[in-house]
Amino acid sequence: MKRTHLLIIASLSLVLVANSTGTKGQQSASPGSPGSRDFVLLVHGGAGDYSQMSQEQIAIRRAAMTNAMGAGYNVLAHAGTSLDAVEATIRVLEDSGAFDAGRGAYYTRDGIPELDSAIMDGRTLSAGAVAAVRHIANPISLARLVMEKTPHVLLVGDGAEQFAKSQGIELVSPYYFFNEREWKRYQDLKTADAKGKSALLIQNDVHGTVGAVALDQAGNLAAGTSTGGTTLKMPGRVGDSPLIGAGTYANNDSCAISATGIGEFFIRNVVAADICARVRYLHVSLEEAANDVVMKELVAQHGDGGIIGLDHQGHIAMIFNTNGMMRGVVGTDGTMTIKVSKE
Repeated sequence: MKRTHLLIIASLSLVLVANSTGTKGQQSASPGSPGSRDFVLLVHGGAGDYSQMSQEQIAIRRAAMTNAMGAGYNVLAHAGTSLDAVEATIRVLEDSGAFDAGRGAYYTRDGIPELDSAIMDGRTLSAGAVAAVRHIANPISLARLVMEKTPHVLLVGDGAEQFAKSQGIELVSPYYFFNEREWKRYQDLKTADAKGKSALLIQNDVHGTVGAVALDQAGNLAAGTSTGGTTLKMPGRVGDSPLIGAGTYANNDSCAISATGIGEFFIRNVVAADICARVRYLHVSLEEAANDVVMKELVAQHGDGGIIGLDHQGHIAMIFNTNGMMRGVVGTDGTMTIKVSKE
């Protein structure tokens, strides 16, 4: 009997040891807790012809992007959501005045910036967007409120701003967006436009739209984009950034995309959703899907621009068909990489 008891105890001990050690390589932390799995944040600051931009301005943009990536990384490193990371990152870029978003938005033909933004949750497919707003300092945050506080996806113009007031957001004066650099460029382009010479100048412009995509520790994707649109655009013009599926898209089953470029081409080709659909249904890699859309289809149509993208496994794509796109990446180890050209 004693021998039998010893065998039973030994067997139970082996079971307990096996249960406590688990499968080799298995994470011991629960999903969403710090260190439970890797996370990634990608950021862009616009595609275009960076040879036309001064080194001083490029340095200013780099510094702003570094600060923005730090804000997003801090959220993800503390087990925050990809949505929170995307919003935090883009708010810094909007506030910097260095990009065509928020405080640095480009001027319309009327000389008043009109801003667009969108955000999307890859876990639930919930999305919110605002367009053609003139008095909102951080359109990305208003877009998130549209997603979370209304049954709608997109609010525009006065309606969006009335909603903002109902949510306690203070409207700012158009003078809040005054930027001496962009005001001078607007005046120069307006003069050139009167002489019929603005088309080439605008064609060689740097698109300063900003965006971010993130994969958090819980494995959820999110995407967001914010812009002031194209230089000398008609008042009321809306680009791809706030249009879900065109310039912004996220789905945990495929990928998250934020785009930058000439919005009309991204709208016509539903670029962001198309890339994610190819990943989901054709079972091709994110990089292959993005290359086919951005480097083949858009190029054939003379549609300048690029995208940043993440799939649900954390694979990265940063594809552009211009001579530059400011872009950055930071992962779990905190190492930040920022690039501009095709190096």
